[in-house]
Amino acid sequence: MKARYKKYLKIYMVPIIFIATSFIFTTFAWFAYSGLRKVTTEVDVKAWYIELSKSGEVVTNDIVITLDDVYPGMETVDEIVNIENKGDSDAQLSYKIVSARILDSSLDGDALENNLAMTDAFSHEYPFHVNIDLSKNYIVAGGDSSTFEVSVSWPLDSGNDSLDSLWGKNAYDFQNGERERLEQDPNYSVRPAIQIVISIVAEQYVDTNTSSDMRYTLGDTVLYDVMLNKKCNAVSSTCLSTTVIDTNNTLGDVNVTLLPSLYGNYSDSTFNDYATTLDSFTSTWTAPTRALTVNDLMNIVSKDVTNTFLNGDNISPQILGFLGYGTRINSEINKIVGFNGYYTFLNDKFSYLVHNGCYWTSTVYNEENGFAFGKLNDLKSEIYGVPKNNECKVVPVIIAPKSNLE
Repeated sequence: MKARYKKYLKIYMVPIIFIATSFIFTTFAWFAYSGLRKVTTEVDVKAWYIELSKSGEVVTNDIVITLDDVYPGMETVDEIVNIENKGDSDAQLSYKIVSARILDSSLDGDALENNLAMTDAFSHEYPFHVNIDLSKNYIVAGGDSSTFEVSVSWPLDSGNDSLDSLWGKNAYDFQNGERERLEQDPNYSVRPAIQIVISIVAEQYVDTNTSSDMRYTLGDTVLYDVMLNKKCNAVSSTCLSTTVIDTNNTLGDVNVTLLPSLYGNYSDSTFNDYATTLDSFTSTWTAPTRALTVNDLMNIVSKDVTNTFLNGDNISPQILGFLGYGTRINSEINKIVGFNGYYTFLNDKFSYLVHNGCYWTSTVYNEENGFAFGKLNDLKSEIYGVPKNNECKVVPVIIAPKSNLE
């Protein structure tokens, strides 16, 4: 199941330039807030100060990431920008793909209106992959931070020979055309094969249904009593240590999705007995629960755009990438099953998903196997297919009403 096979492709190297520009002001700006503190004309003011840094050094608003060559089998190139809120107001963060050109095809205007679609396309629709992640969509006043990360990779063998070959030919033709233009006009500025411009946007945090709920961030620990169906204060047989597994819980969400610690006393089961085992284990709970799915796990581990990989027969390891658009997550599941593959992720990045044993999800892998997850080695864990007659543990997912968490 885990055979690794590399096929060397003869393909031309393609230069790439990736540009990320920020619309965040790194100098002080002042916002006046209504409401008089005294019977005078004094008005509350708060400082707006968002600072960007890379490798510990403060960077300017325009962040330029330049790569001279991108080619099959290259080492993944990764850039991380830290965004810190040193002001007095909470900020919400987002990014927008402003413009893009792939060879001679320019994408702008209406083509870029759907930011999620463009992020998805750059992550999955080319032999090379440009993956983008914003670790949190908000930064609280007084020193909170988030990271904006971009990785560029090109697997040696994507598993799609026709696409690899087509891209190589088109890239070669493009580069020949650029050289010919330079020969005809020495003043001509040769274009890189790919150019993408992104804006990182920081705005004052406003309470709307689509705003991230700052109380419940992916990876946060919540103590929850499954018998009383409410938040609790000390771990016990019914007060469980759980982890928020919503990748972006919003103010409009009425529930929070919680995964209990994997080190609880859970029942073993075959895949076919999963539902019965889950129902039996939670039969005395009043907290609402549901089955864990492979989609839950993939959405979480895909947040790492450098070290979460798809591995399989006849393909090179490739970054899982962005899964937040359309039915992409389903197509990626079908893809990895088709390659008899599995996913790997770093233990230290997602410690709440790490356990020496085997845990089922409720998702079918194929006719003979179900999706499960467990620790692969000291560095990595895996999400993989396990024969349905094997026994793994079953852990429920808690659907906690926010009204019971306050």
